[in-house]
Amino acid sequence: MSSLFTPETSDYTSIKKRIDHAELGKQPKNLLRFVGSPRKHMPKGLPFELKSYIELVELTGRCIRVDKRGYIFEFQHIFTRLNIEPENWIKLTTQFSRVFPGAVGRERTVTAYCETLQKRRRTNLTNCERLLA
Repeated sequence: MSSLFTPETSDYTSIKKRIDHAELGKQPKNLLRFVGSPRKHMPKGLPFELKSYIELVELTGRCIRVDKRGYIFEFQHIFTRLNIEPENWIKLTTQFSRVFPGAVGRERTVTAYCETLQKRRRTNLTNCERLLA
């Protein structure tokens, strides 16, 4: 087998784009967002959660034969490979705007943003360090 495939390293796929954007706390503009479980007054979007989609792609890739393109060889769970705690992932995907009411990013990025806007406090820094590390 010449190369190993994982969802987070599969170039030119929506799963990689979604993971890359999710790590930045963003939604890809050209992809439909995930809106959770179906309900009576359904907003526009995919009727399940991003976490479920990522796990579905991961499990499907493990079911494909070893000798076929798209087979996922890694034995480590995708969230472990991405260094994301499952509890943090749930908060990031279900409570993002409540957890991060302002700027989001690494310390130096949030600091630069606050300096540009002449803000003295970096209100989300603790949550950024805890949930996005």
